[in-house]
Amino acid sequence: MSTDSKDDAVFKALANGLRRQMLDALKVAPQTTGMLCEQFSQLDRCTVMQHLKVLEDAGLILVHREGRERWNHLNALPIQAIHDRWISQYAGHAMSVLTALRRGLESPRE
Repeated sequence: MSTDSKDDAVFKALANGLRRQMLDALKVAPQTTGMLCEQFSQLDRCTVMQHLKVLEDAGLILVHREGRERWNHLNALPIQAIHDRWISQYAGHAMSVLTALRRGLESPRE
């Protein structure tokens, strides 16, 4: 899978608020699919599993099976890669623009 395809999968996964909430829950500690179903009781089990599949396909969760239980673990590396490629570069540029603007506003006018 190309880098752009991986990024697209991560952005698609993060575009849904429920999936972001699931990642927040997994940030605290790994959880079984059953535990996530209890936490997101407004959804049926099939819907929770569909969301987990999108997260797994994007590499945002790692799945470990223990007997009949499926443990879901957060994998923050794809988010870090997005940050490194997109956010940090744009944030640096934005800060330089804001610094120049501030300097322009603070300099005395003739």
